[in-house]
Amino acid sequence: MARKARQRISYVIPLANSPGGHRLGVNGLAIDQDRRILYSGGRDGLICAWDLDLDLKSNSISDDSAFTTAQPTVSIDSKRQKSTFRQQVQAHTHWVNDILLAQNNSALVSASSDITVKVWRPHSEDHQIPTTVGLHSDYVKCLASPGPKSDWVASGGLDHKIRLWDLNGGGEKLQIDVREDESNTKGSVYALAVRGSIMASGGPESIVRLWDPKSGKRITNFVGHTDNIRDILVNEDGDTVMTASSDQSIKVWSITAGRCMYTLTMHNDSVWSLHSDHPRLSLFYSSDRSGMVAKTDVRDCVDMDEGLSVAVAQEHDGVSKVVVAGDCFWTATSSSSINRWHDIDTRNEVESPEVMRQRQRSSVISRTTKLPSPPPNATLTNGTAKSKIPLSCVLPISNNATFRGQRSRDIEVSTVYSGASARKMSEVVIDQDLGIIVPFHELPEETIEGQNGLIKHLMLNDRRRVLTLDTAGEVMLWDLLKCIPIQSFGKRHLEDVLPEVNTTESVANWCGVDTRTGRLACILEDNYCFDAEMYADEWDRDKVVDYRDDQRINLGKWIIRFLFAKLINEELERDVKFRNSLMATASKPSSLRREHAPSSIQLPTIVPQDQSEASNEDDQLITPRPPNGTNQQATPGLTIGSATPTINGVVNNNRPSTSDEGTSLEKRTSQQSQPRTSSDRPSDYFASNNQPKTSLDGQARQPTTPLETATESNTQSPVDAEKSKESGFFGKGLRMKFPKKLGGRPSTDVKPSIVDEKSEESDKSEEKEDKTIQNNFYGSIQKIRFDYEAALQRESGDHIATGITPSTLMETPLLHLPPYTTVIIQDERPDSGGVADLYRGTISSVGLDADQIEKVGPMWLGDLLLKNKMPEKEIPKVSFVLLPLQDLLPSIASADGNSRLNANRMLRAKKILAYVAERIERPPQEPNPQALKAEEYLELYCQNQLISNDTTLATLRAHIWKTGGDVVLYYKSSGRRPELEKDFAEKKAKLAAEEPSAKTGPIINS
Repeated sequence: MARKARQRISYVIPLANSPGGHRLGVNGLAIDQDRRILYSGGRDGLICAWDLDLDLKSNSISDDSAFTTAQPTVSIDSKRQKSTFRQQVQAHTHWVNDILLAQNNSALVSASSDITVKVWRPHSEDHQIPTTVGLHSDYVKCLASPGPKSDWVASGGLDHKIRLWDLNGGGEKLQIDVREDESNTKGSVYALAVRGSIMASGGPESIVRLWDPKSGKRITNFVGHTDNIRDILVNEDGDTVMTASSDQSIKVWSITAGRCMYTLTMHNDSVWSLHSDHPRLSLFYSSDRSGMVAKTDVRDCVDMDEGLSVAVAQEHDGVSKVVVAGDCFWTATSSSSINRWHDIDTRNEVESPEVMRQRQRSSVISRTTKLPSPPPNATLTNGTAKSKIPLSCVLPISNNATFRGQRSRDIEVSTVYSGASARKMSEVVIDQDLGIIVPFHELPEETIEGQNGLIKHLMLNDRRRVLTLDTAGEVMLWDLLKCIPIQSFGKRHLEDVLPEVNTTESVANWCGVDTRTGRLACILEDNYCFDAEMYADEWDRDKVVDYRDDQRINLGKWIIRFLFAKLINEELERDVKFRNSLMATASKPSSLRREHAPSSIQLPTIVPQDQSEASNEDDQLITPRPPNGTNQQATPGLTIGSATPTINGVVNNNRPSTSDEGTSLEKRTSQQSQPRTSSDRPSDYFASNNQPKTSLDGQARQPTTPLETATESNTQSPVDAEKSKESGFFGKGLRMKFPKKLGGRPSTDVKPSIVDEKSEESDKSEEKEDKTIQNNFYGSIQKIRFDYEAALQRESGDHIATGITPSTLMETPLLHLPPYTTVIIQDERPDSGGVADLYRGTISSVGLDADQIEKVGPMWLGDLLLKNKMPEKEIPKVSFVLLPLQDLLPSIASADGNSRLNANRMLRAKKILAYVAERIERPPQEPNPQALKAEEYLELYCQNQLISNDTTLATLRAHIWKTGGDVVLYYKSSGRRPELEKDFAEKKAKLAAEEPSAKTGPIINS
């Protein structure tokens, strides 16, 4: 069965004074040569822009010939030019897998593992807000565009789909299912390229597929690779395709011939990236998993195997992307930094083998030292250096070409002459002892520094603090409620720091923690984010606040309240304006009446039911309440405390030893025999009962409003109750119908008069449409406003009390959260496992974005913020047995010897001792303020271990009891009131003295 889709709230804890730049690895690069801007997309979901102080057009391909280039030079001052941070935007909540520039470099399109394709216009007025172009149903891995001026892009993902998107807001133009008409389950798209009327795709099935981007029809397939296809290029004429694969090869395919023309094997590892600005792909760059970047030049070559391939750079990690502009190229790796390298001219001379041997003889260690750039054999011309290409940098371009370890054909050439015809690798004599491949550059010309991101985390037992480890090895402790870092532990192992800061607590899981974007993100879902509580006196112990002794704070409710504090203030202001407008309209009766409206509507007469039916039907059939009493909210300020058992209760000695279900059945049986009054309600200390006291003591209730009648009528059948539940006030997409048959009463009840339904049919349908409640945040506002209108119809007045009642500071104490904390509303996609962002803002901007949040926010968020209403959920309880230690104190067991109890999992040990004190001694006739508290003269033990007074039942079970079944607890006197044990010992001795005579008497008489 498919899992139901949910909307969730996430917030990202900010890093104070964080400089710009990536925090995790970089996956995508793109260059705007006109504006000299480098864009980068990273695994942290960021898109960064960098200003390049470089001439990016000095090495552009000549317009006259595709085979000639301007002579590149190595400027002596180029190393002093530094890139500077321009701006960044948090575009995604997961890895950015690819980026590209479109629409004349005015739009930057990004593909992400958060299943979205987004466009960012950094030069527009709203450049800080990337907009979503479209969604896949799984990770989006690659992008392609037919040209820099195109208004559409194509995206491919793990959902086996290729989708074409209109960048002008037209949405999806075309969708292609890669697996169409095929039984192959592998259809993920890892590589994509578009040029003219050809679109090529590839993936883990090792097949290159060609498509028509206009019709979406498949043209042909190319089969030849043996592993995942990682990148694809298509030439300008659309007749040649170049593919890079994890099988360590690069293949060149002819669309005209329909086959593979060349297989290039210059790499010894998985080839990850390709780049070429040459219209015929005769000059291209490739990179692999080992970190090597190769430049291959096959210009002026009749056969590709005669070309030259040079190892130009070596990175420390695999290179996921290479881009080239001017005399430089940039590489992206799993590091957060981006390296810039100086390009080399492959038209230069290749060093002869004899020079190579002389260098080896002159210095044995020359192979392992860093080669200078430019190398020592460079020649200076007009202040610039023109270098030869060391033979140690030359790569074997293919298996058919001459390469290291083989001798060329019988051509006696001892040197390599300048000129295109004399530099071909097929004419170079290469000996077997010339050493290993040494890249031309081993150090970059410039490094654009990144930052340190979080890569690992551990949640502590209190569920309020998290330990994290970043890419630099530093351990940090964070507070999830204050949204700030607490303490830094330096560069240590995470597991070594954990015992120093962890506690022996057991708190329910209330949030998910994620560090996949390099920052600490907390995820809140309505089905579990309200499960955890903490006692108010544990918060700021130094501050003297008048909290109740047993007051608890719901963690999820608390943090959400202050994440959206400015939104609540904005809604309160809007509510005042709406009520004023409503009152102003109500003062003009003519404006409220529609044409041909009836002058009055007759309400039904409510027939009182008999006393026993009222008590039975109302409490058991219509609104059955769970034993824990969580179905209704108490007064703000008392909501948390209402779950704590009261002290003046009495144990129900006749309850079964199973759980609350038995107690409920017992209550139902007793209620059927006699009317229930408030004194008949069981008030067991360990059974939370929040049912409000009823006024039905021998009288039938009279409904005062249609809404009250619909929810509290005591004459519904179970079927009618179910129907009324579907059309009630708090349902999804529910319609409030005024007037209707109230409360789903039987047909024998008096019905309201019908007023010319045929003539008013259109008006009624219009009114019903207006009363439809939307299933979003705005639906909560609608329910409040419908209440205002109903109140005006019931009674006239010059004031309407506000219906927005957020939680008070007693329930949710004030939190000072950083205003730049990111707040996200997301839509979970269970069918794909992905999550789509519906809203992204900050704590300081949620008030300004109220209109957007009202549209995309979930209804449960609106109910929580505006009505202080949490989703209903049964409170978990812990069963335990309470016994006197060594029988030194009286037992609290019932007459049948049952001492098994259950209580809220957050109940503290001192409350259990207070319960014991009430059972073993009589309460004083007059309260004594100087009297000792129960926890001061009683002690609680579990597993022969003294229990702290603030320990909860959940902590007892998890960290002390540690086994299944009921927790066994023992109580004893601490010695501060010795008269307790003395009195009990005397009573015990007295009973023991009387017991023999009572037992032996009958025996003697017999």
